[in-house]
Amino acid sequence: MILRPELLIAGYCQGIFPMADETGRIGWYEPLVRAIIPLDGFTVPRRLARTVRSGRFEVRIDYDFRAVVQACAATGPGREQTWISLAMIDAYTKLHQLGYAHSVESWRDGQLVGGLYGVSIGGLFAGESMFHHERDASKVALVQLVDHLRRHGFVLLDSQYIVGEHMRQFGTIEISRDEYQQRLQAALQVQARFSALAQTIARAGGTGSYLFISHGGTLRLGLPALLAWLPAERFAGQFLDYGEYVLAEAVDGEFTCLEWRGEK
Repeated sequence: MILRPELLIAGYCQGIFPMADETGRIGWYEPLVRAIIPLDGFTVPRRLARTVRSGRFEVRIDYDFRAVVQACAATGPGREQTWISLAMIDAYTKLHQLGYAHSVESWRDGQLVGGLYGVSIGGLFAGESMFHHERDASKVALVQLVDHLRRHGFVLLDSQYIVGEHMRQFGTIEISRDEYQQRLQAALQVQARFSALAQTIARAGGTGSYLFISHGGTLRLGLPALLAWLPAERFAGQFLDYGEYVLAEAVDGEFTCLEWRGEK
């Protein structure tokens, strides 16, 4: 099976999602009992809240999406098999380039140490997988994801299954397939935007350098520096401190406007 972007999007809109077996063969799944994390009932354990406030991890959005998926797919002690095949890594990377798949990443000392990824359609965020190389790294990413979804108008966070009792500490619940379908169809009618600027940069292909022009001044940056410089809430397309702005891509001395905000 070839997981084309339109096929993936259609699948999520119907409430099904792909997984690969040990041979790499991809099948579609729709659990009779579905796990979701209610955005209005999300709870953060006290110790984890202290970790979030400590700033131990730098949280980035869509900085290295493919690396996150690859880390989620990696096998190791206690996990000899993976349901994320190479074909799926390629498919979700393409979906990310089109602006429908996103990652929330925990970095420390310049290293990716945890994170998660999922699919965003309307008011739905379908969480796919998460990983960590340091304690709490993936949980911090989850906390930041929920905050991001709340602020951007999302209404449904799908976690597919409860893969361990640790998921219940965040308020994860299980609902029937019928109830999930009702919530899904309502969520698909919501016009939420996960990361407008991230989608713009992804569509541009990440080549050349970028000019960010606002009342606060002008910056010329390469893509990694741009993403590292923009705080998560500004990277999400809000730019609340800057008001009007222009983002332009510079290639061979020529500048192309990618996105602007303000009056014409």
